[in-house]
Amino acid sequence: MSLPGLRLAVGLLTVVPVRPPDELGRPQARAAMLLAPLAVLPVAALSAALGWAAVAVGLPSPLAGVLVVAALAMGTRAMHLDGLADTTDGLGSGKPAGAALEIMRRGDVGPMGTVSLVLVLLAQALAAGTVLERPWGWLPLLVAVCGARAALALACRRSVPAARPDGLGALVAGSVPAPAVVAVWVVVPAAGAGAAHLSGQPWWIAACAALAALGAAWWLLARAVRRFGGITGDVLGALVEVAATVLLVGAAIG
Repeated sequence: MSLPGLRLAVGLLTVVPVRPPDELGRPQARAAMLLAPLAVLPVAALSAALGWAAVAVGLPSPLAGVLVVAALAMGTRAMHLDGLADTTDGLGSGKPAGAALEIMRRGDVGPMGTVSLVLVLLAQALAAGTVLERPWGWLPLLVAVCGARAALALACRRSVPAARPDGLGALVAGSVPAPAVVAVWVVVPAAGAGAAHLSGQPWWIAACAALAALGAAWWLLARAVRRFGGITGDVLGALVEVAATVLLVGAAIG
């Protein structure tokens, strides 16, 4: 395990205070993207624990789901949600790549970005609350949150360029070899299937949800690369939120 890469991932993806790596190059970027599911584990564990406690004391499950989603947003600086809104605005603008990237760079959120945020947060909160009603429900919730970060490895495989010469996208684009991407996405459905079995859900539903999350992330990534010419930090955030939504909804089925 690359400790500098893990520190970079924790510092980039969560509010957990860590010392930045002494060197910041392609090896550290590659390790950070591959270790992203582990880097978010403290935030995911705290969020799942809060949701479990909320249900245990009698809070209605939808409100417990809201608590989980709020904790995740605070624990990740809401950066993935911001990326989702900006990417939606950029894709929906109908403008050339340069102008669309400038729309994404601005700090405001347009109507399409706002709608995407509302729908994603609503789906995640309701799905998380449903999952928490089951025995061991906190475990598939934890796995879904961590597994969604596997979308970062997919987006940073070596055939995907950066849309800009600067920013997070430029740092991590093309840093992950294809075999490592495959390895990460073998672990995600396996972990989801195991967590589903413990919570009483058929294992194959979780495995199918992982494949659906991979398909959704792949589709959005392809569209972003075609539209913007590559990835940006906002696109990475959007991929995480889309994958998380699919995984959580899948965990809520059955």
